[in-house]
Amino acid sequence: MTSTTTDSAPIVMTARRIRFIFAALAAGLFLASLDQMITGAAMPTIVGQLGGVPHMAWTTTAYLLATTIVMPLYGKFGDLFGRRRLFLFAITIFTAASLGAALSTGFWEFIAFRALQGVGGGGLMILAQATMADVVPAKDLGKYGAPMGAIFAVTAVGGPVLGGEFADHLGWRWCFWINVPIGLAALVIAARYLTLPSKRPSVRPDYPGAALMTLGTTLLILVSDWGGKRYGWASPTILAMIVAVAVVISVFVTVESRADEPMLPLRLFRNRTFSTTSLLGFLMGLIMFASVAFVPTFLQMATGVSASTSGLLSIPMTIGMLVSVSVSLGAVTRTGRYRLYPPLGVVVIAAGMSWMTRLDAHTPAWMVSAMLFVVGMGLGMVMQLLVMLVQNAVPATDVGTATSANNYFREMGGALGVAIFGSIFTHRLTGDLDTAFHTHPREVMATGLDPAALPPTVVGHLPAPLRDAIVGSYADALVPVFAYMLPGLALAFVLALLIPHIPLAEVSGLVARKEAVGEPVAES
Repeated sequence: MTSTTTDSAPIVMTARRIRFIFAALAAGLFLASLDQMITGAAMPTIVGQLGGVPHMAWTTTAYLLATTIVMPLYGKFGDLFGRRRLFLFAITIFTAASLGAALSTGFWEFIAFRALQGVGGGGLMILAQATMADVVPAKDLGKYGAPMGAIFAVTAVGGPVLGGEFADHLGWRWCFWINVPIGLAALVIAARYLTLPSKRPSVRPDYPGAALMTLGTTLLILVSDWGGKRYGWASPTILAMIVAVAVVISVFVTVESRADEPMLPLRLFRNRTFSTTSLLGFLMGLIMFASVAFVPTFLQMATGVSASTSGLLSIPMTIGMLVSVSVSLGAVTRTGRYRLYPPLGVVVIAAGMSWMTRLDAHTPAWMVSAMLFVVGMGLGMVMQLLVMLVQNAVPATDVGTATSANNYFREMGGALGVAIFGSIFTHRLTGDLDTAFHTHPREVMATGLDPAALPPTVVGHLPAPLRDAIVGSYADALVPVFAYMLPGLALAFVLALLIPHIPLAEVSGLVARKEAVGEPVAES
């Protein structure tokens, strides 16, 4: 296997060196992926103690929003300047923000540090995937894509498990204390072994495009989060923000069409694989994050299980993802054929979501786990494969940009999904809770209960009539969310069928770039 630096001296990529690089990248990827989900099971405890129940969705949305905003920046700047220093920066800021989140004493202070975590986490996720495409040919990416997919799968459910354990036993702040030693260890590993070429761009980076993308992304998330909750959909504030989003997108397209080195090259959208997988990734992100983020809350409030138990009940989802990602990517590596797996995965996800629409407060725990296992099987056949297909379909010089763009659309889907469905969930929940409290004034007065501070441990000890009313409010608020996802899955199935087949590349991205300009290539 071969690769080179960006100057005339060749760099030899031995199997041992690639393993060290992968270890450094995997450590960062683990941290970033873990923190997307770790607040899930601990969310009711966190917002209950910090007094943020009406703004519950922001514990997840803040991280996803920041991650989504910075992904294109890391991808493009990595292509222009090299990825090593950016990776070290990302892991440093992520670790520092984790420390800040652990020490937070107010809800909005906590949300600010969650956003700062996202700034680091977005870089860790993008740079890990783009760097592997630099040093490993597409035909071999399945060998590393499966472990990376396993990291996403383990943290998707391991996050809620750890979050639940911490919330029940050590305190929710350990959701963030745990990142500090792991982050420092990952920083040391990366500084020692992540030796990659640095670059000097010959053109000015597209700073106007970066600013416009940041502004447009922020406005879009705020519209989805505030619309119908803080402000009515027909209110002047929401309408003005929608108009602003349209204006920003129009200006962004104009700027990108004229930039020497655009943040998001419009020519990428003429690539059928890129455009199809980006839209499919958007839908998968919307469905995955929106569904998984609120399941632990449902389990705690609607069935009365503890935070740690609600996380453990999600382990079958991890098992399903691990099985399907290993089988699908292993088959792709052996045969080079991949078109079967995305549509099959979407069908399996749809089956799982349809089953989840039958959830209620009386659904047994084993059945909830079985539903999540089915969803995990479907996701494992789609999510990690999409990244590999995009990296294989674009020129080596655009690998970072294309990888970040594909992830951007997926994360945008996740952020919008959590915001939109979180708004629906919160709106229905607050209305139902108001009714519950007004219907049982004696119990509320006797317990001195504050609707904005409602941790699960308190609900379990309330008088039966009030407790049942609160449980019913959570169940009635969440279950319809799953039905709303089914039309999106129908569109995802059509898109999965449209993915073209392109033979997997035989050389790595670094080698391809050197060969394109006629520079020396060293072979291991």
